[in-house]
Amino acid sequence: MMDLKTKRRTITDNGDGGDDLVLANLIANGDEVGPLVRLAFETGRPQGLLHQLSYVVKKKEAEIEELCKTHYEDFILAVDELRGVLVDAEELKGELQSDNLKLQQVGSTLLVKLEELLESYSVKKNLTEAIKMSKKCMEVLEVCVKCNSHISQGQFYLALKYVNLLEKSYLQDIPVDSLKMVIKKRIPIIKLHIEKKVCNQVNEWMVHIRSSAKTIGQTAIGRTATVRQRDMEMLEQQRMAEEQNVSGVGDLAYTLDVEDIEEDSNFKFDLSPLYRAYHIHDHLGIRARFCEYYYTNRLLQLNSDLELSMAQPFVESYQTYFAQIAGFFIVEDRVLRTTGGLLTVDQVDTMWETAVTKMTSVLEEKFSLMDSATHLLLVKDYVVLFGFTLRQCGREIGTLLDMLDSNHDKYHLLLLEECRKQFVDGLDNDSYEQLVIKKETDYESSVLSFNLQTSDIMPSFPYAAPFSSMVPDACRIVRSFIKGSVDYLSDCTHTNLFDVVRNYLDKFLIDVLNGTLLNTINSGKISVPHAMQIAANIAVLERACDFFLRHAAQLCGIPFQSVERLQATLTSKLVLKTTREAAYIAVQSLVDSKIDEFMSLSERVNWTSEETNQNGNGYMNEAINYLEYVLSTAQQILSMDAMYKVGVGAFEHISNSIVAAFSSDAVKRFNANAVMNIENDLQIIENFAEEKFYSLGLGEIYAEASFKSCLIEARQLINLLLSSQPENFMNPDVREKSYYALDYKKVAAICDKFKDSPDRIFGSLSSKNAKQSARKKSLDVLKKRLKDFN
Repeated sequence: MMDLKTKRRTITDNGDGGDDLVLANLIANGDEVGPLVRLAFETGRPQGLLHQLSYVVKKKEAEIEELCKTHYEDFILAVDELRGVLVDAEELKGELQSDNLKLQQVGSTLLVKLEELLESYSVKKNLTEAIKMSKKCMEVLEVCVKCNSHISQGQFYLALKYVNLLEKSYLQDIPVDSLKMVIKKRIPIIKLHIEKKVCNQVNEWMVHIRSSAKTIGQTAIGRTATVRQRDMEMLEQQRMAEEQNVSGVGDLAYTLDVEDIEEDSNFKFDLSPLYRAYHIHDHLGIRARFCEYYYTNRLLQLNSDLELSMAQPFVESYQTYFAQIAGFFIVEDRVLRTTGGLLTVDQVDTMWETAVTKMTSVLEEKFSLMDSATHLLLVKDYVVLFGFTLRQCGREIGTLLDMLDSNHDKYHLLLLEECRKQFVDGLDNDSYEQLVIKKETDYESSVLSFNLQTSDIMPSFPYAAPFSSMVPDACRIVRSFIKGSVDYLSDCTHTNLFDVVRNYLDKFLIDVLNGTLLNTINSGKISVPHAMQIAANIAVLERACDFFLRHAAQLCGIPFQSVERLQATLTSKLVLKTTREAAYIAVQSLVDSKIDEFMSLSERVNWTSEETNQNGNGYMNEAINYLEYVLSTAQQILSMDAMYKVGVGAFEHISNSIVAAFSSDAVKRFNANAVMNIENDLQIIENFAEEKFYSLGLGEIYAEASFKSCLIEARQLINLLLSSQPENFMNPDVREKSYYALDYKKVAAICDKFKDSPDRIFGSLSSKNAKQSARKKSLDVLKKRLKDFN
C-alpha cells in the first residue's frame, strides 16, 4: 500500500499541474465530471480536457500493471492447483459413470415395478374419488328424497328445512355438475311451490276462522255475562251486609274458581296453520310480504264483517253481528301475542279503530230508528258485554260507551212512553174500588213488596186495602222503570249513577205518573168515589216514593243509609202532594156541584109562603142523604184529615148556598114564613152535621171546628132575619158576638128583599100585626143604618 501511495505521488508530481490533479481526484473519488466537461466545451478548451483525460487513463493503466505484477506469482500457483483438481474430477466422473451403469443395470426391473405401482396408485386415487363423489351424491339424493316426501305429505316446514340444507350445506360441494345444475334449478321451483301451498292453507284457515269467529265471540261474550252476573250477586251480598252492619264484609272477596280454568282450557282455536305459514315464510326470507298479505286479507274480512246484513231486522241480527266482530279481535289478539311479529300493535289498533268507527255509525243509525226501549236496552247491554269482552284483550272501548251514553235520553224517552202506556192502560182498567186481598201471598206481592203497609202486624184476610189495584200496578211499573234506567246507565260513563237515575225517576213520577193522574182528575169524567180513591191512591204513592228511592239506591249499589245521610229526596213527592190536593179539590168540586143540584133554593123554595113547614123542605133531605153517602164513602177511602176536609167543604158550601140564595137576583123578595122554613131546614142540617161529626170519630181531633160550625154564616143570617130587634146588628158588641160571620153588603142586600108581612088582603088585621110592626120598624132602622154605613 505504501508503494502504491508513493507511485501515486510520483505520477502526480510528473503531471502537468493542478488541473490534471483535480480531474484525477474527481474520477478517483467517483464524483461527477460532467460540469468540467461542460465548462471545457463552453470555454472553448476541449483539448486541455482531452489531455487531462489521457493523463488519467495512463495513470490507471500504470496502476493496473503494477497490480498485476504484484499478484502474478499467486495466480500461477492457483492455476497449478486448478489443474490438479481437474484431474481428480475426471477420475471421479469415470467412477460415477461406472457406478451409474451398474445401478441402471440393477434397477431396471425395479423401475418397471415402480411404474406399475404408480399406475395402481393412480387407479386407487381415481376410485376413491369416485366413491367419495358417489357418496356425496347419494347424500344429496337422500336429502332430495326426504324433501319430496315431506312435500307430498304436506309437511312444508320440514321440506323447507331440507331445501335450506341442500342450498347451504350441499349445493356448493356437489361433485357432479349436471346434478348440481338440476338441483340448483329445482330449489326455487320447490320454494315457490311450498309458498303457494302454504298460502292456500292460510287462505283455508282464514275462511275457517272467519266461520268460527261467531262461535268464539258468542262463547266469550257469554262468559263475560256470567262473570258480570256473579260480580253483581257478590256486590249485592256486600251491600246487604253493609246495610245490616254484618261483620266480616272483607270476606266477600273475589276468588278464582277452578271450574273457570277448566272452561278456559276448552276455549281454544287452532292457529297452527298460521304459525307454520309464518315460520315457512320467515325461512323463505319473505316474512314481511307474508305479514302484509295476512294483514291485508284480514282487514278485508273485517270490513266485510262490519257490513250489516239487510236480510234480517237489526234486533234479530245484532248478536250475530257483534259476536262475529268479537271473535275476529279475540283471534287477532291471540295472533298478536303468540306469533312474535306477524302483526304489530299499531296494525291491530288500526283495525280496531276501523271497527269502532263503523260500529258507532251503525249503532247511531239503528238507535235513531228504534221505537222500543226494550230493544234498545237489549242491544245496548249486548254491546256493553261485547266491549267488556274485548277490553280484556286490551281494546279501548271508551268511544263505544260514550256513544251508548249519548243515547240515554232517547232510551228514557222511549221507556217513559212505554211505561206511560202501561200506566194509562192500568188506570183505564182500574175499578176505583178498594183492593180486596184474600191471601197472604197477594198481600206480600201487592203491599209488603212496596212497603205500603201501615202496620207491621199481618192483617186478617180478606183485607180491604186503602188503595185500588192501580197502586200496586203503578209501583210495579215504577220499579220496572227504575230497573230499566239502572240497566242502561250502569255500564255507561256516569260518575254518579244514583243521581242520574234519581233525576230520571223524578221525571217519570212527575211527567208520567203524576201527569196522568192529574189529567184524569181534570178530565171531568170521574165521580166522587173515583176522585176520593185517586186521592187515597196518591197518598199511598207519596209514601211509596221512599221505597222507589231506596230501590234505586239498591240497584245502584248504594246502601240506603248513605242515601239517608245525604238526605236525598224526590221532588215528585211534593208534586204528588200537590196533585193530591188537586184531587181533594176535585172531590170538593164534584160534591159542591151535586149539592148545588139540591140547593137550587131560588127555584125550589116558596119565598112568599103563607105558611111554615115544620118538617123542612124536600131538597134538604135529598142533600142530607147525599152527604150521608159522601161521608160514608170518604170514611172508607180517605184518611181522617181528608174526610174532615170533605165534610167541612160540603157543609160550608151548603151554608154559602143558603146565603147566596137570599142574595140571588132571582129572589126579588121573601117573607118571614120563607125564613122560618129555611130555619127549619137549617136546623135539620145542623143536627145532621153534629151527629155525623161525632159518629165519624172527629170530635176528639177537631173539637174546635165541628161540621156545625161550618154553617155559621147561614145560621147567623137566619138568626138576624128572625130577630125581634135586627137593628142590633149595628151594635159592635152584638155583631162581634152573634153576627161576626156576616158581611155588611150581603146583609144590606138581603134586608132590602125582606118583607115582614105576607102580601095578602086583610093582612093588617092579623093577630100578629103588632109584633110584626115592631120587627118591621127595627128592620127598617137596620136598612137605613146599613144604607148610611155603605
